[in-house]
Amino acid sequence: DANSISLSVEKKFNDKHSLNFTGFYAPNRRGMGTAVTQEAVDLKGIEYNPNWGLLNGEQRNSRIRKTEEPVFMLNHYWNVDEKLSINTNIGYQFGFFSTTRVDNGGTRLFVDPNTGDQAFLGGARNPNPIYYQNFPSYFLRDANPTSLDYQSAFLARQEFQNDGQFPWNDVYFSNFLNQGRGGNSTYALQADRVEDKMVMVNSIMDYSLSDHMTLNGRLNYRRLNSENFGQIEDLLGGERFLDVDFFAEETDLLTGLSSDLAQSDLRNPNRTVQEGDRYNYNYKVDAEVFDGFLQSQFQFKRLDFYAGLSFGKTTYQRTGFYENGFFPGNRSFGPGEELDFTTYALKTGATYRLSGRHVFTLNAAYFQNAPTIQNSYNNARQNGDVVEGITEVKIQSGDLSYIYKSPILSGRVTGFYAGFQDESDVGFYYTEELTGLPSSNNQNNAFVQEVMTGIDRSHYGVEFGVEAQVLPTLKLKAAGSFGHYIYESNPELYLTSQNFPEMKLRFGDGKTTMKDLRVPGGPERVFQFGFEYRDPQFWNIGVTTNHFFNSFVSPSGLLRSDNFALDTDGIVFNDYDEDIARDILKQEKFDDYMLVNLIGGKSWRVGDYFVGFFAVINNILDQEYKTGGFEQSRTSNFRTRGEDLNRENGPLFGNRYFFGFGTTYYLSTYIRF
Repeated sequence: DANSISLSVEKKFNDKHSLNFTGFYAPNRRGMGTAVTQEAVDLKGIEYNPNWGLLNGEQRNSRIRKTEEPVFMLNHYWNVDEKLSINTNIGYQFGFFSTTRVDNGGTRLFVDPNTGDQAFLGGARNPNPIYYQNFPSYFLRDANPTSLDYQSAFLARQEFQNDGQFPWNDVYFSNFLNQGRGGNSTYALQADRVEDKMVMVNSIMDYSLSDHMTLNGRLNYRRLNSENFGQIEDLLGGERFLDVDFFAEETDLLTGLSSDLAQSDLRNPNRTVQEGDRYNYNYKVDAEVFDGFLQSQFQFKRLDFYAGLSFGKTTYQRTGFYENGFFPGNRSFGPGEELDFTTYALKTGATYRLSGRHVFTLNAAYFQNAPTIQNSYNNARQNGDVVEGITEVKIQSGDLSYIYKSPILSGRVTGFYAGFQDESDVGFYYTEELTGLPSSNNQNNAFVQEVMTGIDRSHYGVEFGVEAQVLPTLKLKAAGSFGHYIYESNPELYLTSQNFPEMKLRFGDGKTTMKDLRVPGGPERVFQFGFEYRDPQFWNIGVTTNHFFNSFVSPSGLLRSDNFALDTDGIVFNDYDEDIARDILKQEKFDDYMLVNLIGGKSWRVGDYFVGFFAVINNILDQEYKTGGFEQSRTSNFRTRGEDLNRENGPLFGNRYFFGFGTTYYLSTYIRF
């Protein structure tokens, strides 16, 4: 669901001053999909979305994204004189965005009447339909499956193909059964909610120094107060939910009462929550940005050029409202360390007109930007620990273009480069077979935060576009981009987890071998050819054929660390083979694909009115294609990853993929008067 409303009012006081107010509000609500394995696609097709299921005969999605963030802006325009103008604006944005998910860790508190010891009873298996134990491959995972295994796999296949959707009825029934045991929900719908309040102040100056020189400047201030918390969206038929971590009792590396470790907030232990209450985690981040920008532009008959610079400061500070049981004291509660980043940018460029038909442009820039809030903390939901080695991101960019213009033919060819250094990235997942943990952990597995710093990458290539007006009614078009996007460094990598809260787990030299791998995020090479026909009778049609090449899966950092070659005792596997390891870790390249799109429209004049329509059909041939994906890190070493990928009946933890849409269409009608 999506709606929008906007309002704009302007008052012009005189030729020098005017005031404008603009406000808009565009709430939206949408169900989300997720990445799936090839096995899920083979069984259900690329349109499969495991997040929804039937409840009372209607589809309900367990992953709903809501956004409600109105924006208000007040702008003052001041024409000081013929050469100087100043635009000052103040803006305020507030509201929230949230994403729901099902929490299956609901418990009830049990107190031993003899000892007074506490335990939390309950929890449930992951209800996600794509949980690995729901697939046929799980029952055929052994080298020599039994007849019972084949029967179980057949039944799993039948169940998945006939249904395979989120089991809402089972979830509600489980909570219904809890009524006789105190009423605590085993399952609840959690919303990961962010409530933002942001103030923005800008002042922009344009000053014409002469006929050939213009000066532009800007002062900018932004302040963000962002509250982040879990919220009970729906108790799913239950009466309350116990706000503790059910998995705390499975943590072997820690000493102390599991009842303390389990607390989301030690200051309010064993509390129960209702719909609308905050729970699980609760913190805020205050961010401030100050920056200024100054640019000079020069215009001459054949040559235009500009040069600009900016300077700023960005600060972040997390304040915890809950004292987490795994990270007690000021590690999770209260204000944390203030992060301070210095930002600046230098840029220049020029346009040279050799003639009316031949134009050359050149642009170059250097930026130093603050990292994102999300990549500045190891796990802001549980603690205030800052990413070790966090620093500003450095970016260099440049492009050189040749532009040709004539009445029949026009085109552009551009060479481009962009380099990025000192990026950071924080990922979250469950993994097994970790080495370097204390021997008290017999399972060597954990839900971890993977922290990588010192990520360098470069993007370079050539792109072009050309149009030919071969007839008054017919235009031919072609465009293409041929790029090469690679990682240029072996980043630092460490893991953090509530399973080992006092350590940062590193492997070997602490690096992960990412250099020369391809950067994911889309095809490196794209080529398009099409035509556009506009008839004198006021109808038009256009067709484009788009070819996409060189897309790659997102690589796992953990798999390319020294943990991959080591057994859980820290010793290299006696059967480790470099050639086999290279095959296991080879980055997957997606298949090339082609999309054919069509646009068209028609208009009529009816009296003093114009009536018409505009239509778009994308992917006419209903091509199946992958838009992205990632390597799972559940199996993290040479043996387990190799065994999993080489299972005769398919891997349990193979790569997961996102797929593009099949044929889609859009139709718009209008009346113009």
